[in-house]
Amino acid sequence: MFPLRTTLAICGVLVLSAAGCGSDTLSGGSSPSNPAPATTPTASASIDAELAAALPAKIKTAGKIVVGVDATYPPNEFLQGGKTVAGMDVDLFNAVAAKFGVKVDWQPSAFDSIITGVQGGKYDMGISSFTINDKRKQQVNMVSYFSAGTQWATAAGNPKGIDPNNACGKNIAVQKGTTQLEDDIPVRQQKCTAAGKPKINLLVREKQDQATADVATGKADAMLADSPVVLYAAKQSQGKVVPLGDIYDAAPYGYVVPKAETAFAQAIAKALTALAADGGYKAALSQWGNESGAITTFAVNP
Repeated sequence: MFPLRTTLAICGVLVLSAAGCGSDTLSGGSSPSNPAPATTPTASASIDAELAAALPAKIKTAGKIVVGVDATYPPNEFLQGGKTVAGMDVDLFNAVAAKFGVKVDWQPSAFDSIITGVQGGKYDMGISSFTINDKRKQQVNMVSYFSAGTQWATAAGNPKGIDPNNACGKNIAVQKGTTQLEDDIPVRQQKCTAAGKPKINLLVREKQDQATADVATGKADAMLADSPVVLYAAKQSQGKVVPLGDIYDAAPYGYVVPKAETAFAQAIAKALTALAADGGYKAALSQWGNESGAITTFAVNP
């Protein structure tokens, strides 16, 4: 949201990430200069000639779509084995790209640099659990494909007695560049100040798995992130991290497409519609337990 990332033991300490114990864990695995391997289209997928014709010239020539992704957000996107980008967003868009007859080159990046990378031509698209909002629609085209809300989480038993509606003075972990940090937390901070209470002590992390690890190890009293991410983290933590309160502020995720590529964005929406019709859309979501976030209408800048 503006994101709305399997259990990992690092040298004996339980944290939540998708990398293994070693140098890749600390470095975040592959980077744009050392990208994850391109993924080939699904063999059984039928290529749509009309969609293929809508591809930008650069993608047609390359035969692949270069995608910027923050691979620290399981189950949506993460590094499998510290090297290969995997997850719900990956499976779903690989199926979309197969409709166009092209490969996907997933390039890990810091979350808050993906949109500028798309604007500058470094990436053809950005796919990383981006919540659609007005600020982003002014910068790029966004194609809706999923719906998620915000969810809080604490250590099992909520030992610090966290109330999301009154977290003043508490240590709260959140990922940099997310909707939770930029839209949600400021409103809560204002309420703390107005009530004469201390502000929330924020632990702002570059990666979501770092924020989750803060909660698992007790460094943070709680965290907030997109609902599918929190629910997956809780499941993988074997009870060490648990959801807190209800899911709220549900909003659609969107694929990030350059502002000048509106026709391409519209073609992606058509490909999603076709994927929903043949069952591929729901299949990609259900593999990661995310079918509850399915939407029925795919649109450009909804």
